[in-house]
Amino acid sequence: MGNITSIIGGGIAIVIGIVGLINWWDSFAVILKGALPVILLLGGIVSLTAGISEIKKTSKTRKGKIVS
Repeated sequence: MGNITSIIGGGIAIVIGIVGLINWWDSFAVILKGALPVILLLGGIVSLTAGISEIKKTSKTRKGKIVS
């Protein structure tokens, strides 16, 4: 019975979400325009940090080994 309730609840949530996007598209677009640069900035920082960390880790492992 719990699975059926989850499916019905999910379907209702999807329908309400679609209706909400249609009715409030302008407000959603404004929020998206404001949030997108922040999301890109944070994603870039995480990517840059991960890349630098990987280079440092690779550099440390190569110091003790002969690389051909």
